[in-house]
Amino acid sequence: MQNKITKITAAVALTFVCFLGMSFQQASAQEESRFNMDVTLNSDQFFGFYPFFSGSYSLSSTLDFTFYGILWSGGTGGGWGNWTEFGVGVGFEPAEGISVSPQIGILGGTLLSKGAVPGSPGIFGDGIVPNLTIGLDKAKTEGEFYAGFYAPLRNEAPTGGTTLSYLHYWANFGFKATEFFSLGAHYEHLINTGGSEIATSTDLYQWLGPYVQFSNPKGGAFARFSFGTDLVAGNDSFFKLTTGFSF
Repeated sequence: MQNKITKITAAVALTFVCFLGMSFQQASAQEESRFNMDVTLNSDQFFGFYPFFSGSYSLSSTLDFTFYGILWSGGTGGGWGNWTEFGVGVGFEPAEGISVSPQIGILGGTLLSKGAVPGSPGIFGDGIVPNLTIGLDKAKTEGEFYAGFYAPLRNEAPTGGTTLSYLHYWANFGFKATEFFSLGAHYEHLINTGGSEIATSTDLYQWLGPYVQFSNPKGGAFARFSFGTDLVAGNDSFFKLTTGFSF
């Protein structure tokens, strides 16, 4: 009798352990599904090579906490005090296939606060970047709008130098010809809006042209190439290559 009770107890204990294991595994899977991460590698003739990452964590069925970072230092930003951008914000979907993410970033480096003085060490708090991203992802269409204002937080410009500020925005829209291939148009504009010793704004580039994109039909990876003309007088053309991965 005692032996039989022992076997029953062991079976109950084993069942309980299995139940706990399955519960923890399910909780872990649910927790993992609340987190998303995207990484892209980018290259263009103005900024050079710059990795970018963005992530989100679901706070509720309608609201996400978001964060992002841009390693501008990989290209031209390497000469701007290892220029680096990091920010946080929120994300939500006002309609199916449309995402909106207002964020605010902070920069380390020299571009905004010192006017990119050559050889000058970068500082934290070089500038601040309020920005907005709106994404479109429908069955047959895709697109994105971004706008960010880069303003100096500090004035560390040397004698005769100046702080700098910028408005950077772009918009693209395309059609998904297949699950693998899509194409569309890209427009991007970078403006030096002024600085402590600069009174007027200047167009640095204004790109317009087509793009082609190849995507994994199962999701997780894509490659996009954009190219075309630069509408700013004296500039010739532009190219921009991006490859991305989702985790």
